[in-house]
Amino acid sequence: MDRAPRAGARAALLVAALLGTAFVVVVAVRTPWTLLPTPPGGATPASADAGLPAAVVARAESLAAAIRPASVANLLLGLVTSALLGLTRLGSRLVTAAGRPLGGRWGWQVLLGTVALVLVGRLVTLPVAAYAEVVRHRYGLSTRSWPLWLRDVGVSTAIDAGLTALVVLVLVALARRAPRTWWAWASVGAAGLVVAGSFLYPVVIQPAFNSFQPLPAGQLRTDVLELAEESGSPVQDVLVADASRRTTSLNAYVSGFGATRRVVLYDTLLADVPPAEIESIVAHELGHVATDDVLTGTLLGALGAAAGVCLLGWLLTRAPLLRRAGADSPGDPRVVPLVLLLVLLGSLVATPVQNLVSRHVEARADLHALDLTGDAAAFIEMQRRLAETNVSDPSPPAPWQWWFGSHPTTAQRIALAEDWLRLGER
Repeated sequence: MDRAPRAGARAALLVAALLGTAFVVVVAVRTPWTLLPTPPGGATPASADAGLPAAVVARAESLAAAIRPASVANLLLGLVTSALLGLTRLGSRLVTAAGRPLGGRWGWQVLLGTVALVLVGRLVTLPVAAYAEVVRHRYGLSTRSWPLWLRDVGVSTAIDAGLTALVVLVLVALARRAPRTWWAWASVGAAGLVVAGSFLYPVVIQPAFNSFQPLPAGQLRTDVLELAEESGSPVQDVLVADASRRTTSLNAYVSGFGATRRVVLYDTLLADVPPAEIESIVAHELGHVATDDVLTGTLLGALGAAAGVCLLGWLLTRAPLLRRAGADSPGDPRVVPLVLLLVLLGSLVATPVQNLVSRHVEARADLHALDLTGDAAAFIEMQRRLAETNVSDPSPPAPWQWWFGSHPTTAQRIALAEDWLRLGER
């Protein structure tokens, strides 16, 4: 490698380190590491069964025993497939072959090659996904017909393949146009894409899978709107999503910004869940708005994406890595399988960090719900109802929770509510 490429590689690594440091600082400052002072007598220990009936816990553990191996298999299959395509000539040959019908131009190779790679990855894991859907049907979690399941798989694959192909096309085009500094421009673009995605996801992607209707006028709608006002996060509407077409799970969320902000309730919530429990789960979601969790998450996503692209710029100067993938440079269309592999590896490394932050943020939203409603009993009953209806293990194994747990366990959330009660009684 001559002096100029070496300097570019060092610059990419330096900028990646600086952006990574900024990411760590934001995590350290914005993550609520401590929520409550220790109540008299010490913190409430998390009960293993969260107060749920033994039959409910046994059913949740049975589902976990059936579904967790499928989750691990899906992860490993995707990783092995991506490694085979990215670290051998198989992937580069597939990219070249995909673009050949349209004259073999580099742009078509990148676009069609990326689509082909995404499709291969999805097809390899499709049997595992089908098995997981069978399990969800067996436990009454899924209500999807198989035609609807196939439609959902097709739509999500098309969106994933299309967006990925466009992003990779821009990356390769930048690498061809500015071989020494492409990673800098691409990192700015990656950060901008994260920001744009946060704004567009509620109004572009979500409607592809669910229909939304305004919650009819009534006491619940009035109470939810008043709750949002009291939280300091007024919303424009309260919508009901037709989630029951796909699941029996209970959920609600707040999406959008400013004029697009709305509370969304799963229609499954409206069947037989008491209003106080619905208000508790809505108050939790309003907590994310009150503490700007979406904005913080967007900032972290933008910093992480930019740092990842800079690190990618450094890695793609490694001649042995490029040779193994069958590519000559970052601007070679044959680099696409390697890029997808490196992105996948980066997301795997980031997963425990993301979930660590998420668990603390979700706990803060729980505390906001308790403070806003003042109803710990409804909060606790809602957590137990969620665990029973969603067939959730109240106390999953610690390694599983560390890697995959984006929320505190049911037992931990109930223990927090009991601490809140004890502190309020002082």
